[in-house]
Amino acid sequence: MNQVQARVSTAHGGKYVQQLCKHWAHKLPVELDGATGVVTFVGAVATMKADGEVIEVSVRGNDHDQVDQLKDVVARHIDRFAFREAPLTYDWVWG
Repeated sequence: MNQVQARVSTAHGGKYVQQLCKHWAHKLPVELDGATGVVTFVGAVATMKADGEVIEVSVRGNDHDQVDQLKDVVARHIDRFAFREAPLTYDWVWG
């Protein structure tokens, strides 16, 4: 299993996680519980947990290249909703 994680500083993380999950819920399975969202893509899962300071983003899947691409997709979408403060900083760490 391949996994990459990032902590993204923003005071509005809960709002962005909710907006992003609602956006993807039109095409993908999504679980949303407050400021925590899980989005299931084909072959990978993105988990986002927000508090008042950061969004913790995790992307995991079997294929390294797919996880690498999906982390960029997630970051671009978060930045789209965070347009007032974008681009946010994503320090991705593979684990």
